[in-house]
Amino acid sequence: MKYFIALILLLTTIGSIQAHELKGTVVSNSNTPIEGVSVYNQTTGDYTYSSTSGFFKLNDISLNDVIFFYNLGYATQQITITEEHLNTTIRVNLTESAVSLDQVVLVSKVNSLSTFLNVDVKTNPVKSSQEILRKVPGLIIGQHAGGGKAEQIFLRGFDIDHGTDVAISVDGLPVNMVSHAHGQGYADMHFIIPETVDNIDFGKGPYYANVGNFNTAGYVNLKTKKKLDNNLLSVEAGQFNSLRAVSMLKLLDEEQSNMYLASELVLTDGVFDAPQNFNRINLMGRYNFNNYDDQEFTITASHFQSKWDASGQIPQRAVDQGLIGRFGAIDDTEGGKTSRSNLWFNHTKQFNEHESLTSKAYVSKYDFELFSNFTFFLDDPVNGDQIKQKESRSIFGAESIYAHNFHFEKDNSQLKLEAGAGFRYDDINDVELSHTANRQTTLETYALGDVDEVNMYSFLNATYKKNKWTINPGLRLDYFKNDYIDKLQTTYTSLSEDKVFVSPKLNFIYAASPSVQLFLKSGIGFHSNDTRVVTANNGKEILPAAYGNDLGVILKPSSKLVINAALWSLFLEQEFVYVGDAGVVEPSGKTQRYGVDLGFRYNINPNLYLYSDANYAYARSTEEADGEDYIPLAPSLTAAGGLTFKNIGKFSGGLNYRYVKDRPANEDNSIIADGYFLSDFNMAYSTGKWTYGVIIENLFDTEWNESQFATETRLFNETNPVDEIHFTPGTPFFLKAKVSVTF
Repeated sequence: MKYFIALILLLTTIGSIQAHELKGTVVSNSNTPIEGVSVYNQTTGDYTYSSTSGFFKLNDISLNDVIFFYNLGYATQQITITEEHLNTTIRVNLTESAVSLDQVVLVSKVNSLSTFLNVDVKTNPVKSSQEILRKVPGLIIGQHAGGGKAEQIFLRGFDIDHGTDVAISVDGLPVNMVSHAHGQGYADMHFIIPETVDNIDFGKGPYYANVGNFNTAGYVNLKTKKKLDNNLLSVEAGQFNSLRAVSMLKLLDEEQSNMYLASELVLTDGVFDAPQNFNRINLMGRYNFNNYDDQEFTITASHFQSKWDASGQIPQRAVDQGLIGRFGAIDDTEGGKTSRSNLWFNHTKQFNEHESLTSKAYVSKYDFELFSNFTFFLDDPVNGDQIKQKESRSIFGAESIYAHNFHFEKDNSQLKLEAGAGFRYDDINDVELSHTANRQTTLETYALGDVDEVNMYSFLNATYKKNKWTINPGLRLDYFKNDYIDKLQTTYTSLSEDKVFVSPKLNFIYAASPSVQLFLKSGIGFHSNDTRVVTANNGKEILPAAYGNDLGVILKPSSKLVINAALWSLFLEQEFVYVGDAGVVEPSGKTQRYGVDLGFRYNINPNLYLYSDANYAYARSTEEADGEDYIPLAPSLTAAGGLTFKNIGKFSGGLNYRYVKDRPANEDNSIIADGYFLSDFNMAYSTGKWTYGVIIENLFDTEWNESQFATETRLFNETNPVDEIHFTPGTPFFLKAKVSVTF
């Protein structure tokens, strides 16, 4: 801590503001200021971004410097500095244009690749809640309740289950649930309406001071639209009695104030023999105020609820013996229901050209009930082994970040300081694990209690830029307090533990040229443990650390091509591993991972966009003997990519693929989870305000397993249990038609 403060004090005493500067405002053709425009001095490599008012200032400007103005969705502008530019405040007009890679500049940001990802998002918008996370390079998901449960996530050699090692948020609202009834970090993103997603901010590894719990393999922050360009009505209908309807309507559309309401309804019986009877409804309302001077404020309210029946994971032997088909069930009374209501606020205050304050506050009400049967008749040969997991929680939180920018004349360097503080409080009532029958009768209650979990935190983040170098040290301090009241005890029993965790970060970026960026990232992150585990273990191993390093390069050899590569490592003091016979995720031992990320994005021409990512990971336990040190379900090789076409005549669409290699399902690799290669296709025809389209999932009707687990189970007619693969079958060829209108 003292070294970090000394570094900041040293940097802030270096000098004063340069005399030669370029100031101005960036506006659209309608004269509306544009925030977040990249203003880049190609001559010196200096850069800045426009503020809420569209204002920008670049220092150390000389005659004949070439300045570029970049922003997605706008044609890039270029000016060459003359005497006239140095003596006045200029006004730059950007013209709207189709999104392309040449609208993104390679600058010395810690997360430059995140900016390029949003070309993918804008070029081929998200079409389903499952597809949101698939946009993140290297991230693969699987669903084992047809859209009812949160997705199973794979990233950097992790089977993250439902979110144990990736921090997910929406406009700063946390998605991960601590001490969740179904598993630590459970991240149900189905309350997000896909059409509202505007861009995705992501980062791999634990290198970001402003991101805390669950940020080990990485983080994802979805940013949704602040306002609508057009109203939208859309209907999709397809196989398996599937129906989806979306509306996005402007309620207020003024120069400084905007309001819209979005809704989504999803119905389907699913692909299973037993109808899924799935339904989901989403509502989201947003008000945005921006005075395009010094202040922006957004208030958002949303409600989501869903319920479903499920066929669960089925044993391979039951299919092989003809007891059931691939889409059959051993216990077709599985399923559940869930709901979440959110209210959150985002506010930005620009005090002057150097200082700003960004704040957020949120409150959520969440309910969850899930019935599962992972072992069938292993423990109870009469009634079966169905379990119920249930909880009801309220979440409260707030955060403020103060930022100050400095420019030093003495050595022509820049410094941005950020200081943030916040808290999150989860009040979780009646967290239950019970043995049930037919989803109606409770046979035995295994666990029942109330959880109170508080996370208070603060962080310092500095970004120091000199010539081609950018240095980004950061320091984060987290405090956790875990309280648990065990309601199964005959006398009042309250358990409490607390812990402080310090996580330093240090990142280096070297901009060798405008087309080459090298980076070295390092940092310590953590994932918290379930409060019930923390209190049962008397506070031991509350916040196991994750130590990460990345060495990589981003290349932009032409305005239409971006290539990225990285070598990385990650060491965890404690792993979370799925325990098949209990249907829960439990703490395990220390693990290590090494890997390689490769990817490219290429605008073949204004109408064709090609992208691909491949990711290799070596994942092992460090406390087990060779040959018994495999991490169950950890993927070693994944890949995803696609070709998008747009405005070819009146047609647009894309062909996408994703690949997962075979992977170990248990510690000695004696049971294998089969890999798969899948392709999806979509095409739309637009005429006037109307768009007609088709969406095909699993274009080539591949037989695949979406989720797989090695589990010991016993069927009703078996004497002895069997340990083998249990799976949820993946969706076969799935055709949907879509009609939408904008107005």
